[in-house]
Amino acid sequence: MNMGFSIRYDLLPAVKRRKPPAEVKHFGAIRTDHMFVAEYQDGGWRDPRIVPYDSFSVLPGAIGLHYGQTIFEGAKAFLHADGEIRTFRVNENAKRLNRSAETLMMPGIPEELQLEGLYRLLDVERRWCPVDPDASMYIRPFMFATEDKLGVKPSASYIYSIMLSPSGRYYSGGVRAVKLLVTTKFHRAVSGGTGAAKTGGNYAASLRAAEYAHRAGADQVLYLDASNTFIEEAGTMNHYHVTRDGVFMIPEFSDSILCSITSLSVLELAKGGICKAELAVIPIREFLEDLRTGRIIEAGGFGTAAGVSPVGAYIMDDGEEIKVGDGGIGGHSRNLYEYYTRIQKGETPAPEGWLAVVPRYPEAV
Repeated sequence: MNMGFSIRYDLLPAVKRRKPPAEVKHFGAIRTDHMFVAEYQDGGWRDPRIVPYDSFSVLPGAIGLHYGQTIFEGAKAFLHADGEIRTFRVNENAKRLNRSAETLMMPGIPEELQLEGLYRLLDVERRWCPVDPDASMYIRPFMFATEDKLGVKPSASYIYSIMLSPSGRYYSGGVRAVKLLVTTKFHRAVSGGTGAAKTGGNYAASLRAAEYAHRAGADQVLYLDASNTFIEEAGTMNHYHVTRDGVFMIPEFSDSILCSITSLSVLELAKGGICKAELAVIPIREFLEDLRTGRIIEAGGFGTAAGVSPVGAYIMDDGEEIKVGDGGIGGHSRNLYEYYTRIQKGETPAPEGWLAVVPRYPEAV
């Protein structure tokens, strides 16, 4: 795969490269030897390169440090039984990164450059891709502003980079049913803001709410809209619930909800008859009533890190705990999780374009 970009290689000599761990247990804790970097200056992207994983040099006045011009993505690649590494829907991540860039007044990055940089980096780091069937290569592309300027304005310069993290399961003990806190004390985003962008400020703002949820005995927060009327997101995931007739109901995407690529994938699988899924505006009062009466039989979250993350109970601000079904992992959620992960691992045929083989480049030595 050669998309026309001249990407420079500055690789560690073989004797200085580390030995990948034999087993990967944790999520996001390990870095590979190299990273991809490109810089935006004078209106264009320059010097795309693969270099040793190391620190960046930025000045203390960098706009990204002061005014939050930072965006990122999260994707995965998998080592299949045929020995080839395949990425999962990374073209959708490239598109979403550019949507986030537009929201944060940052320059777009040509999708071809994003993808070629990623494929070449994965090729260099092939031996780091975990062989454990429950593990994956987690991919973290990100961009931040570097101009040394204390005026509140979009930066004139940026760094774009991709780093790789061989990762185990998001939940170390395997898929489990989590608890969500339903609260009106915190909101993730409001209409007209940056809620639909994958930007660092949104995640920084969620830390206080997450700690509040932990003190209440929950794993994360079920965020409502600013009027406390409708369901929006579940912590770092899109929310879903399952009706008695087996339909996955996902809150309708808006400018205050980050559109999960996992959610989009589930909706596409539904079009192919694999499951049933719909988007809808979901009032929190109706949702809680349907939980209490059993009209909702399962619930959970969709996201890249965990895939499908079932919810076993909701905790209210007054301490009331409402179980979902029997409080465990429901059959619809388990079946979807297993089907989805089989696609990623190459054990079940994937829809066209979802998986892409990482090419082998002669420069990756």
